[in-house]
Amino acid sequence: MTTPSQPSVPAPAQGNDKLFIILCHLSLILGVGFILPFIVYLVKRNESELVTAHAKEVLNFHISLVIYGLCCIPLVFIFIGIPILLGLGLMAFICAIVAAIRASEGGFYRYPLTIRLIN
Repeated sequence: MTTPSQPSVPAPAQGNDKLFIILCHLSLILGVGFILPFIVYLVKRNESELVTAHAKEVLNFHISLVIYGLCCIPLVFIFIGIPILLGLGLMAFICAIVAAIRASEGGFYRYPLTIRLIN
């Protein structure tokens, strides 16, 4: 089985692009979920490949979190879903911070356990 390759990321971010990228990664912590990365993706998809790549990665991660959360709802009734949901929340918080730090340094972060729906 082959692992998915890293998306080709163009030149380093300039000016507001870096701000948009960091805000996309921190959107879950800021309370705007996948709305902010979706808007950034729609606005910047023809202007900046770098911002588009980061916004797609964040959108895929947030959509994956929603799917995993919905799968945990029936498990809550047998009490195993509660620790899984807490673990998902903790993982999302930590991954968002790590991704924002990596993006601020000019890198690209691939979120773990992400279903790649948006290519």
